Amino acid sequence: MYTGGCFCGAVRYEAGGPALHCTWCHCSMCRRLCGAPGVAWFSVPLAQFRYVRGQPAVFHSSPGVRRELCGLCGTQLSFADERTPWEMDVTTCSLDDPEALPPQDHTFADYRLHWEHIGDELPRYRRTRGDGLLERA
Repeated sequence: MYTGGCFCGAVRYEAGGPALHCTWCHCSMCRRLCGAPGVAWFSVPLAQFRYVRGQPAVFHSSPGVRRELCGLCGTQLSFADERTPWEMDVTTCSLDDPEALPPQDHTFADYRLHWEHIGDELPRYRRTRGDGLLERA
């Protein structure tokens, strides 16, 4: 079981089941929504994810995409896409122990900022994993 929540503690969650798709996303939406060069995410089966304290605010960042965040402190917590209704993506650094789920690859690597150096040997995908491998460092 993975546990986590927002910065202020108003919203807490539990995520069970196997963690899937641990990634470091470099897309422009993640950057702008979190105010960071990239965001680490992991996925769990939707049936294994639940909020245990508070309820998040919901923001539809694009058609079919729902992002959930704390309405008080603004911490982005989750991402749901209607194209994959069986899973929930969760921000890794909202975990109580983010060291437990390090990224296993980089997605949207073509979109990273030119000054952001990737210094690991993880696989890099142009966009999504389905769009093919860009390079392996």
